[in-house]
Amino acid sequence: MTHILNIDFLKRETPSGLLGLALEGDRLDGVVLKRHNGSLQVDQRFTATLTLDPLTDDVELAGREILNHLQAAGVRERRCVVALPLKWVLAAHVTLPITLAEADVAAFLQIEAERGFPTDVTALQVATSRLVSASGEQHATLVGIPRSHVERLGQALRAARLKPLSFSLGITALQPPETGESNGVMALMIDDNQIGLQISCGGGVAALRALEGAVESESDQPVLHGDLIAREARITLGQLPAGLRDPVKRIRVFGSRAQAQHLADEIRARFEPGGLSVEAVLAYPPNEFGRTIPPETPLSAAFSLAARHLAGHGPLFEFLPPRISTWQQMTSKYASGKLRTAAIAAAAVLVVFGGAFAVQQWQLTRLRSQWAGMSDKVKELGDVQDQIQKYRPWFDESFRYLGILKALTAAFPEDGSVTAKSLEIRELPEARDVSVVSCSGNAASYSALQRTVHQLGAIQGVTELNVPTRGKTPIQFTFDFHLNGGGMNEN
Repeated sequence: MTHILNIDFLKRETPSGLLGLALEGDRLDGVVLKRHNGSLQVDQRFTATLTLDPLTDDVELAGREILNHLQAAGVRERRCVVALPLKWVLAAHVTLPITLAEADVAAFLQIEAERGFPTDVTALQVATSRLVSASGEQHATLVGIPRSHVERLGQALRAARLKPLSFSLGITALQPPETGESNGVMALMIDDNQIGLQISCGGGVAALRALEGAVESESDQPVLHGDLIAREARITLGQLPAGLRDPVKRIRVFGSRAQAQHLADEIRARFEPGGLSVEAVLAYPPNEFGRTIPPETPLSAAFSLAARHLAGHGPLFEFLPPRISTWQQMTSKYASGKLRTAAIAAAAVLVVFGGAFAVQQWQLTRLRSQWAGMSDKVKELGDVQDQIQKYRPWFDESFRYLGILKALTAAFPEDGSVTAKSLEIRELPEARDVSVVSCSGNAASYSALQRTVHQLGAIQGVTELNVPTRGKTPIQFTFDFHLNGGGMNEN
């Protein structure tokens, strides 16, 4: 079974200087901090636009481009902490059973991760945040980032002669969920092309997502769509259990001074009548990191991540894969005083495998002899069976379309909040084992429709799922997706 990777922050000696980086789209923000006599000092700041993407372009060339920007900014610090793009994140919320023992939590979360994420969990770097509601109910938020993204970014940074110490998320550094001040807070972080959203309560993260399409950056001045941001924030808040939703009373907006103030003013009228106060966070409060920082320090994910690291505070979500050298593997396997025991064990294993191989060869020889005596009769019976199949009525024994109907029906909620009106199943001419399914109907609410989409996406063999909608009450939808025949037969 694949285990969820939840790396604890390594208790190493805190460096005296550090480079904080925040990657978002093609923009790379950086700040170099130095620790001096209990205070944090800014050595360099820079912002660069990358023309090469480490995920799609050659990592060596992408690393060289990053190195060129560092050299142009006069940055010589090589140890770095990196805020990963929030759009890479996949998140799933889990409620822990009351009767679940603490020793079984890890296995339970592993199963929930395999069920909750729309991709193979072995392809993700997964971290967790545990939290407790006001009623004492325990919850967990599973956050996954594609392992290939993390590995390629690490390769690009090493090509830039950097030594990454941590891969984390910028919004959790700006609004640390473990502090008492973060209880019941929705944080909105403004980026160039999106809005990051984090809801923290009960000592952890209850919700985490990126609001795509909330920012338009085609002109010189980015345009913030307050209506879309407010609607998606309400939807996210409404999907939480009441024990986590009710304590949320504050909304904090992070970004440049002008953008944060503008967004706070635009959404204030939409939330304050419902009891949620809205504030624009324009500066770091005194003693934010337990260290003195320069006055009027601009808010940034890169600064917050580096400052927390230098102050000895580990990240909530750590996505940096552990690097185990060949020498460490050898020394852990053959520790002092155990080399002789290991050699004896290896010899015993060879003897066991050799004996098993000899027994297997003897069994194969005996079976070949038996087959030689019956092969003629088997061939005769096979010819008779072929004739029977040739002249008897034909029908498909897989019941494919009934299987599709059964799986689709199981995805719909039993309370009737989502209903189907029509269903069409077609076969692809170029791939006979792939069906094109189109199902239209009505949904009473957006949350019920989202749960149905989630259940449908979890069906094995479902790909290219597209859900166009229109209308509000009821919501009219159409499920369009491809279904692989092999996965449906198993269902």
